[in-house]
Amino acid sequence: MKKAAFIPARYAATRFPAKLMQLLGNKTVIRHTYDNTIATGLFDEVWVVTDSEIIFNEITNHGGKAMMSKKPHESGSDRIAEAVENLAVDIVVNVQGDEPFVKKEPLEKLLAAFNDNTVQVASLMQVLHDEKQINDANYVKVAVDKNMNSLMFSRSPIPYHRNKEISPIYYEHIGVYAFKKQALLNFTKWPISPLENAEKIECLRYLENGILLKMVVTEYMGVEIDTPEDLEKAKQFL
Repeated sequence: MKKAAFIPARYAATRFPAKLMQLLGNKTVIRHTYDNTIATGLFDEVWVVTDSEIIFNEITNHGGKAMMSKKPHESGSDRIAEAVENLAVDIVVNVQGDEPFVKKEPLEKLLAAFNDNTVQVASLMQVLHDEKQINDANYVKVAVDKNMNSLMFSRSPIPYHRNKEISPIYYEHIGVYAFKKQALLNFTKWPISPLENAEKIECLRYLENGILLKMVVTEYMGVEIDTPEDLEKAKQFL
């Protein structure tokens, strides 16, 4: 199976414009993400897909592969789908551009989910321990069944802790996805679904169209850069 990683990279992020072009050590955030994805050695190809000539030039001027989106997109998955439509690839991995500390082991476990031929989409999650993060709407939570298939994604804490005699496990959804190519192309043909529109969590579109996500537990992935404060955390982490 041919495996390719795609990094959707939008310049005008709502909460932190131009965050991918911020310096983190001696490189921009997007270059860290790209270089660390290459360094895993897991992929036949790695591409940045962007709406920005600035980001395009940042990658290609340093020897990387990038392509410009031809039209505006609502989500990273839509942006990647346009890029892969005419490429010969079997498994497509969506690596978030604002997660610069990409590691091999979580992506390797994610790709291994497709050893089960019934899996169409897989994604990563990690255990949340901090109550503040559990209640923070910026942390997307996921509930799973006993086979680690997704039941629901929400910005609210799920499950709701009604029974105080037990300590439920809270999982944070990490926005790293892997798809069979056709599953991704199908996603882009479906309209934005009601739960997706309410929560602004794109993978809910799969659930609302009957496609389960195989969830893979991983250890701490690093720092997702959504705000200037996150960038400072990333600098300390680096």
